[in-house]
Amino acid sequence: MRFKCIIFDLDGTLVDTIGDIAAAMNHALEEGGFPILSQEQYAKIVGNGLRTLASKALPPEARDEKTVDAAYRSALTYYRDHPADHSRPYPGIPELLAGLRGKSDRKSAVKTAVLSNKADHLTQMVIGKFFPPYTFDLVIGERPGIPRKPDPASTWELITELDGSPRETLFVGDSEVDAATAQAAECSFLGVSWGFRSRAALEAAGAGRIIDRPAELWELLSIRY
Repeated sequence: MRFKCIIFDLDGTLVDTIGDIAAAMNHALEEGGFPILSQEQYAKIVGNGLRTLASKALPPEARDEKTVDAAYRSALTYYRDHPADHSRPYPGIPELLAGLRGKSDRKSAVKTAVLSNKADHLTQMVIGKFFPPYTFDLVIGERPGIPRKPDPASTWELITELDGSPRETLFVGDSEVDAATAQAAECSFLGVSWGFRSRAALEAAGAGRIIDRPAELWELLSIRY
């Protein structure tokens, strides 16, 4: 298969962001007088946006709309001020992206994009913090009025902007949400084992192939530089 486009998930795929996500959500929980969670607990429930995370992090008896909204807003405010205190790109990711893009700002043989359920302005902040300009052709986070992953709308938007097609697109992610997004958008899916979910969870979600190192992605690309 010759892939012309690669769409990457952000959290758990390109960047290990769980420390900052946990810090923001625990700040909100402490502010509300609720028990905090561990990073391992957060890794099992992230992936559907911060508001959904707020609901899942709160005790079941405190998941009314008012309390969830207050926790979400508190976590969002904290995260805006601390988007990358603890986050780092996964080993091998900068080298992989540099290879895909090349050593300059030229257009590469394969087009790349980022699609995240993190709010768009926060997505842009994290990408801008860790990766040079021109690393990706497009970067999109959650935007008002547009359904988030696993709805395929944003994926199709990216594919159209990249002048590609679903069958020529590889979606790379670490979660069931990413696998479902690829399936809904009729793209190929590649799971990564270094992220927030387990290999077993990815296999159960239908991942036909899972890689353990970013460099293994090259095996799937029939491109020449």
